[in-house]
Amino acid sequence: MADRLQKLLPALDWIRPYDRPTAIADLTAGTITAILLVPQAMAYAQLAGLPPEVGLYSSILPILLYAFFGTSRTLAVGPVAVAALMVASALEPVAMPGSIDYIAGAIFLAVASGLILFLMGLARLGIVATLLSHPVMSGFTSAAAIVIAASQFKHILGLQLPSGLRLDELTIAIISHAGDVNVVTLLFGLMGIGLLVFFRQYLSNILIKRGLSKETASILSRLGPLLLVMSLTGLSAFYQVADSAGVAIVGTIPEGLPDLTMPNVGLAADLLVPALLIALVGFVESVAVAKALAAKRREKIDVNQELIGLGLANMGAGFTAGAPVSGGFARSVVNFEAGAKTQAAAIITALIIVLTVLAFTPLFYHLPQAVLSAIIVVSVLTLVDFGVLKRCWSYDKADAAAWLITFAMVLATGVELGILAGIAISIALFLWRTSRPHTAIVGRVRDTEHFRNVLRHDVETAAHLVAIRVDESLYFANAAHLERTVLDKVADNPALTDVLLICSAINAIDGSALETLEALHEELHGAGVTLSLAEVKGPVMDRLERTDFINHLGRMNIYLSAHDAFAEIVDARKTDLDYYI
Repeated sequence: MADRLQKLLPALDWIRPYDRPTAIADLTAGTITAILLVPQAMAYAQLAGLPPEVGLYSSILPILLYAFFGTSRTLAVGPVAVAALMVASALEPVAMPGSIDYIAGAIFLAVASGLILFLMGLARLGIVATLLSHPVMSGFTSAAAIVIAASQFKHILGLQLPSGLRLDELTIAIISHAGDVNVVTLLFGLMGIGLLVFFRQYLSNILIKRGLSKETASILSRLGPLLLVMSLTGLSAFYQVADSAGVAIVGTIPEGLPDLTMPNVGLAADLLVPALLIALVGFVESVAVAKALAAKRREKIDVNQELIGLGLANMGAGFTAGAPVSGGFARSVVNFEAGAKTQAAAIITALIIVLTVLAFTPLFYHLPQAVLSAIIVVSVLTLVDFGVLKRCWSYDKADAAAWLITFAMVLATGVELGILAGIAISIALFLWRTSRPHTAIVGRVRDTEHFRNVLRHDVETAAHLVAIRVDESLYFANAAHLERTVLDKVADNPALTDVLLICSAINAIDGSALETLEALHEELHGAGVTLSLAEVKGPVMDRLERTDFINHLGRMNIYLSAHDAFAEIVDARKTDLDYYI
């Protein structure tokens, strides 16, 4: 019973042995992460076309739910840039940004994506984390980061431009409105970008040279976004730039906790597919971050439980007037490096956000929107990674092509069609690679029981036997290729009397492949050639035992090892051996 309860509530794994040193580490990390999250949450809400308070609401209950039901001890859940962009892409065609209907759409996306993840978790579908290959996901996030950064230029320049423009349309619009740039707004945006880059790349080294410890310097550099927001908000308030220079500011942020909200199910027809894509991308991104951090501490991640934890977090966001959430890369790394030991650090973060929405939202009234855009730009540009393309190009041109196609599709058509193209490319690559399984003609290494490829090693073979190792599971897409390979070998060698399939790499044989094997056996039998199998794995053999194929083939033609088959078919018959160099 205790084990089952712990499986349902993974937090028990760290709650039971919790001690004072761990609490101190979590308190420090949770506070630092909250300092980073407050401005980021408001910035990502702006990116999604939502009021800033929605970002804060999305950083309370979702964090608490994941803390108890997720399996990563350091993943920082909350608003993220890619999800915010996908929300904006889904909602801009159906409602005006910031409107009641727009907010209702964000709530529906959060609840629907959360429910999808939760149901997938119950169905143990964590395998979908592999649906998007790494090159495809990298191409998607790199292009999305460029789109996100470009979308913020209008705020940094102080231009009133329509939402939802493609990258080319946005570029043309900015150029055509160059004369309308608000110089004061641009100054705030440039100061924001410059200071954030300074805090991120240079401040820590400067502080270390001044005698501070590496840990202290790192913590102080993490305070950069909050210090930026405080200083530029103060500057904006002092000079009243909203009135004197027309600088767009955040304005009034409602105080207090959000009310319980319910999704409008009438939006399902328009938003169910975007919700599915948001769920998929958020899950893949979160699991990748969680696994990377867990590996550093030799911890375990249960991907099926992650589906449940992230699903509950998103549903919690929707029911408290929030938007879709996932695990953020930058925040999770900050949380990890700040010393977080458990998800208690996330609970501290959520409590600080609660305090913020209860008491401190008036302090953000004069915050220029250009500063939030600066935070977004500096944050997302770290996601652009052309190094993956370079590595793929040198190792696997197909993966490089997948990266390029996904990248180009996102830039040209938007995130939804881009990610759908990425999924299609991932599936197509899988089918292409497995539809032509690698097969090797093998022979016995002299004076051993080992068998190797005749093209790579000095082995012995028999004139009347061809031994073929199949290096792939057999299914509908590749069974015909194996059949052609075997029949071609038989047609090219009239002396053949035996064909041996070495099945050591075959993990599964589906119904279509079984029918192909039956047909192959009949064709070979009609040509006077015996088909034999060797090294069939237990689970595969168990399924074959439930069919008539074993009886048709003959149990005497199924061997435990390739060596046993060779000894029976070749050595026992005293056949002369041919030698391949």
